[in-house]
Amino acid sequence: MAGVPLIRFAAGAEGGVERFAVHDQAALGHASMIGDQVPAPGAPGALDSLLLPTPPLPHEPGRVREYRLQAIDREIEVAQGVHFAAWTYNGTVPGPVIRATEDDLLRVRFVNGGAHPHTIHFHGIHPANMDGVFEVVDSGDEFTYEFPARPYGMHLYHCHTTPLKKHIHKGLYGAFIIDPPEPRKPAKELVMVMNGFDTDGDGENNFYSVNGKAFYYAKYPIEVRRSETVRIYLANLTEFDLINSFHLHGEFFRYYPTGSTDFFEYTDTVMLSQGQRGIIEIDFHHTGKFMFHAHQSEFTELGWMGFFDVVD
Repeated sequence: MAGVPLIRFAAGAEGGVERFAVHDQAALGHASMIGDQVPAPGAPGALDSLLLPTPPLPHEPGRVREYRLQAIDREIEVAQGVHFAAWTYNGTVPGPVIRATEDDLLRVRFVNGGAHPHTIHFHGIHPANMDGVFEVVDSGDEFTYEFPARPYGMHLYHCHTTPLKKHIHKGLYGAFIIDPPEPRKPAKELVMVMNGFDTDGDGENNFYSVNGKAFYYAKYPIEVRRSETVRIYLANLTEFDLINSFHLHGEFFRYYPTGSTDFFEYTDTVMLSQGQRGIIEIDFHHTGKFMFHAHQSEFTELGWMGFFDVVD
């Protein structure tokens, strides 16, 4: 039986989006929202650069880790047929994953190719003149951030120019991983940045996702192995909503808030306000397709859902 999409999209006036929930007792519900029939934009592998971080490097104090971020104004497709005028770092929302090991010297050259003033504020420990508050970078200018990477954990970065909520909502944010001096145990590593998109300008999100495309990981489930720990670097950069969340079906996981200590909670659901982040470690007991999603029903049915395909 053909699946019935949970959400039907229709373009409204001035590029807005009207949302209609589809209720059909004959439908398979969320079971119908997996695979090719899912209304998600993008080709297979389109989000791999955001999902799959580069491997960690061993502890080597003073090693220089260099990145280049450029603010770019561009239109992105956030749901099937729905486009959003974004402000981006390097053309994607979220921006590229920045990774260093504790005590590396992080050097990030920021070039503002957008039409508005911007900065980069990194969560973590650094001097005041590297904080992304005072050193506002005008359109066409650039600034280099340089500081030792610390403390280890899952962090994030975002623009800190006013109005702050607009600069974040438009897409200027990304994941920032600092690895500990003593390496974590081997795992299948993933990065998930939770976000939302207000496509009609009313101050409320019309779509939600991880890594920028609604329903993407429902259309393209993430394959993992039962024999391998899955480690997720999770962050919430959703604007307009007080909280977002991550819930995993059929399994429990270890959740390390911020990932900067060995303390963890054993659970299947975590709730995060904007700017909160942490590390999830999953050891799957069973094979099969396991759903993950926000545990706010509206967020799920507006795009924030996906599946793990667990194989032997």
